[in-house]
Amino acid sequence: MSESSFLSLQFPRGFAFGTATAAFQIEGGWNEDGKGDSIWDTFMHHPRRAIHRRAAEMAVDTYHDFQTDVDLMAQLSHNAYRFSIAWARVLPEGRGQVNLKGLDYYQRLVDALLEKSITPFITLYHWDMPQALASAYGGFIGRRGAYDYADYVEVVVKALGDRVKHWITLNEPWEHAMFGHFLGEHAPGKRNPWAYFKVAHHELLAHGLGVQRIRSLSPDAKVGITLSQFPVFPTEDTLPNREAALFADLFVNRFYLDGLYRGVYPEVLWRRLWLFKPPIQNGDMEIISQPTDFLGVNYYSPLFAYYSWDIPFFQAWIDRKTPMGRKYVEDAMLGPGPYPSGIYQLAMRYRDEYGNPPVYITENGTATQDKVEDGRVHDLYRQRYLELYLAQLRRAISEGADIRGYFMWSLMDLCEWALGYTCPMGMIYVDHETQKRIVKDSAYWYRDLIRSQIAGG
Repeated sequence: MSESSFLSLQFPRGFAFGTATAAFQIEGGWNEDGKGDSIWDTFMHHPRRAIHRRAAEMAVDTYHDFQTDVDLMAQLSHNAYRFSIAWARVLPEGRGQVNLKGLDYYQRLVDALLEKSITPFITLYHWDMPQALASAYGGFIGRRGAYDYADYVEVVVKALGDRVKHWITLNEPWEHAMFGHFLGEHAPGKRNPWAYFKVAHHELLAHGLGVQRIRSLSPDAKVGITLSQFPVFPTEDTLPNREAALFADLFVNRFYLDGLYRGVYPEVLWRRLWLFKPPIQNGDMEIISQPTDFLGVNYYSPLFAYYSWDIPFFQAWIDRKTPMGRKYVEDAMLGPGPYPSGIYQLAMRYRDEYGNPPVYITENGTATQDKVEDGRVHDLYRQRYLELYLAQLRRAISEGADIRGYFMWSLMDLCEWALGYTCPMGMIYVDHETQKRIVKDSAYWYRDLIRSQIAGG
């Protein structure tokens, strides 16, 4: 893409351009310096996942060296970086005694970022519940999880709030509730549909309590939550499948959006799932729906829903796989799966239905099986992906959506949860035997885009 072509991708002044990571996926040092176990440590040490055990323990070793990656971010002109705090590194038992060595790690990381004029966006909970709390009362299955979370937030903000002004309370509560507690594919590996809405509600309650603690300790801070979001389409254009798509949208999107921005969960959801309705106490929804400063959105691809009479209560199922046909294939190079227009469609929903809140795209990216050739990684597919998604984001901004920043997932090839190292999504290649980094071509493209914003004024 030529320099002149970047003119079509000019973003507002002050726009945040960065990348995103999560503590469990990058840090390593899983049992060092007093850190406690998280549910993901326990999950990845199960014999069935032994193939990825080392990936979880070593990750990309930022606990021992974050400066290399901070320097690379600066060289690539990033002005923001989203990362998460490992709750069990700060509070090994999830509550009680603070691990000062754990806090010191994050203090040094924040200072290193600020030294390079990179704004830290900190996610306070990215799925890694301390195992001690999961063992004691099921983590967010228990209501107490929300209050222990708020106490943890207070510890972190007291330590970092003088330097950090952008806080994300939780990452993707739908995934944590769905894949961790309904399907059992993520930590803690529960397969209990009855726990799903308890976890979801208690996560949102934790968010609200966390907002209160942050506001009390750092009144000038900006605070929000990150949701995974999906346009939902029927697999086939039939009435049962269209109704299934509407129901799936309620389940994965509107439950969270309506709770946060309207102070109620969609009542129509309970008409079918009344047996699953979580215990909601007086005042909970007021806590959940208190004003925030931004909405974080993670978007990759749409979901496809279909009617299924044999699934009790739900009578619908959802799939990420694009159905047969090319209706949702927008670019021949990208093929099925990616759907750039979806990021525009979501932005229009927030503009039209939820008061046009400030939005940061806190994750967006793609996996490619990259190869090193003559010391370079030519990931043209990822570059094309970024170009098309950012073009749709720019389109949304031009039509009035209040988009404030974009964080590509991810900075480097990291441990992709239960997939280990098999799903490289970084703009920096990592040799996991040596920890050597190689900047991919897509990262240089992204750098040039960022620099063009300065040139374009």
